[in-house]
Amino acid sequence: MTSPAQERAWTAYRELRLTLDTRVAHDLEAGTGLSLPDVDVLAAVRALADPAAAGSGLVPLSPADPRPGARTAHCVRVAALADRMGWSRSRLSRQLGRMERRDLIARVPCELDGRGDDVELTAAGRRALDAAEPALQAWVQAHFAGALTEAQLAALTEACEALTRGLSGR
Repeated sequence: MTSPAQERAWTAYRELRLTLDTRVAHDLEAGTGLSLPDVDVLAAVRALADPAAAGSGLVPLSPADPRPGARTAHCVRVAALADRMGWSRSRLSRQLGRMERRDLIARVPCELDGRGDDVELTAAGRRALDAAEPALQAWVQAHFAGALTEAQLAALTEACEALTRGLSGR
């Protein structure tokens, strides 16, 4: 049985999550034309494509790859992207399809084994993400971080990190 304080905390969290997600999604789309899932996918692909990304599930291509037209970047496998985002492959596939139709990403056959697809940002996708990031940062400052004191931010950060550790078993 939960205590009144636990019930209040849970209810406050649920209301905040719903309000934040709805508001940031609406404002982001109105200001940039991108949905929040668009930005999440674009940012995750960019992070995974960075060779310095530790534990990212990347498959490096050898710079000496003899195949004609072989890329020398890192592959971003759909499965690794789904894992990184905590999404099902089916949800990610539908989102990638919408983004591919808008030329934000491209799905290309994996050059290493041909069994799966890699996801790449297109030039339009990179430009869209670069344009959206300042808008998102300004939104966070105005409606999230800027609405809290330093002590409140520290307490919120600590609580979020503790909950994440507990749920992920770390």
